[in-house]
Amino acid sequence: MAWYCSGSTNTELVENLFKGGLIKDKRVKEAMLGVDRAHYAPSRPYSDSPQPIGHGATISAPHMHGHACEYLIEHLYPGARVLDIGSGSGYLTHVLANLVTSPDSADKGQVVGIDHIHELVELAKDNMSKSAEGRSLQESGKVKFIKGDGRLGWKDEAPYDAIHVGAAAEALHPVLIEQLAAPGRLFIPVESDPDDPDDRGSLLGGIGGQYIWVVDKRADGSIFKEKVFQVRYVPLTDAPGS
Repeated sequence: MAWYCSGSTNTELVENLFKGGLIKDKRVKEAMLGVDRAHYAPSRPYSDSPQPIGHGATISAPHMHGHACEYLIEHLYPGARVLDIGSGSGYLTHVLANLVTSPDSADKGQVVGIDHIHELVELAKDNMSKSAEGRSLQESGKVKFIKGDGRLGWKDEAPYDAIHVGAAAEALHPVLIEQLAAPGRLFIPVESDPDDPDDRGSLLGGIGGQYIWVVDKRADGSIFKEKVFQVRYVPLTDAPGS
């Protein structure tokens, strides 16, 4: 169904995703309407499909960005702190910022985008600078892009109300769960475990052997994990040549 939702403009793309039921939350819709995907995707920006951004990385299809936001939406409120791991070209970082920040200078909302490839960190900064809002978000410190190993999170700004991971991890890294606030939520694609009978079908058949996991840290500090749907992401690995 996703390819029916492409458009010729950013507005048409997002409206089609909403009409097609691939985006259901109105706050997510408005946040995506506020970020021109053409600033972040080098080719066919209004196609509902993943696009290469160089350095072996991709920008996910916009419906996947919508799904990620909707799974995290209870934790994406004005003033929330968010970590976007594998921030790539910066698109979803900007969308997340629209959900947790406001023009009010006293607003405490912040999104940290982290990527292990220096060139992508610089690309994200440059892309966000293409709009006046994006420049303001960076100048105010409400959005910052840093180079680092996302598998370790980013302790300097922790704890986070929400953590999004945009590449497939080998495992549910405990350090990311540690960096969640209580309450807080982690959205992460994870490679299937070949020793887990429930995962073997995907490894043998078909869709990349990966699942999205949603991990909740509740107010009392207890942890709840749920495997929700299959996906295909590039791996969360060391930077090329490292």
